Amino acid sequence: PWFYYFFGRPDESPGDRGFRSRGLGSGVLLRKAGKEYYVLTNHHVVGTAEEISVQLHDRREFKARLVGKDERKDLAVVSFQADGEDLPLARLGDSDSLHVGDWVLAVGNPFGLESTVTTGIVSALGRRGGPEGNISDFIQTDAAINQGNSGGALVNLAGEVVGINTCITSPTGGSIGLGFAIPINNVKRAVE
Repeated sequence: PWFYYFFGRPDESPGDRGFRSRGLGSGVLLRKAGKEYYVLTNHHVVGTAEEISVQLHDRREFKARLVGKDERKDLAVVSFQADGEDLPLARLGDSDSLHVGDWVLAVGNPFGLESTVTTGIVSALGRRGGPEGNISDFIQTDAAINQGNSGGALVNLAGEVVGINTCITSPTGGSIGLGFAIPINNVKRAVE
């Protein structure tokens, strides 16, 4: 199935390779409380990381910590401190107002190419499937989503986040126009 590309096969184990690797993903600045910023991303982006860092579009990097995660919805929230900063926060939209054919933008960090934006349409709503036990329905889009886009925003033309990019289906590992995002209304409930 399509989700093995991002999540791996249950019968495959990477084993103990004796080295550390660096993961890659995207996120959405969700909230600020004092000097603490909260970033929404996918559970599979943070996984079992020993260290988490957040890099902003201007390449500044901050040490972050895991606040919470929901493996079944593939969501996670991390936070970092940025004293004296006034970083822009995402505006969350209403994913229930989406229609098939609406234009959307996928924003993220595919293959480490930060601040990448691709465009497409909503191809379908309410798609089921995904990793075993996953309880999200999905927004399907043909906006290009690739490795590193996970956790990034799916945005409507009003600049509002309507979904969190999470996975693709692909026989080659690259985007073929079958990308999936978690509806932001599902995300709002989980984050609270």
